[in-house]
Amino acid sequence: MNKSTLTNTALTVLRVIVGFIFAAHGWQKFNEFTIAGTQATFGKMGVPAADMVAPVVATLELVGGIALVAGVLARVFAALLALDMLGALFLVHAPAGLFADKGGYELVLALAAAAAAVALTGAGRISVDAVAFGRKGSRLSVLA
Repeated sequence: MNKSTLTNTALTVLRVIVGFIFAAHGWQKFNEFTIAGTQATFGKMGVPAADMVAPVVATLELVGGIALVAGVLARVFAALLALDMLGALFLVHAPAGLFADKGGYELVLALAAAAAAVALTGAGRISVDAVAFGRKGSRLSVLA
């Protein structure tokens, strides 16, 4: 395999795995915790406007995660998900230190970095974005 193929394969693996994790967390907020439960938990954690933020975050994580798996508007969703994780880091997890078993920020920081990498690089050739916007010379090709 040449470097371009390896890079696209690596980017696809990263995008799909991170998208799956985000989608699973969004699904969990809707189905296991429920939106009401997520709102209450966010409120206890000190998240501002928890009643409004919880359904937005749950929807972003579910829809954005699915979009990353498929590679649809990957840069946009990845950037939003990176911001979501930075919010979680600074609003909730930072005071607990690094380690997740103590409520720390290691997972949200890793997810923020992975989402930021996708936002910066795009979805790669193995994606809906590449099929829809990947034509050379297209103004939309910058999105892919």
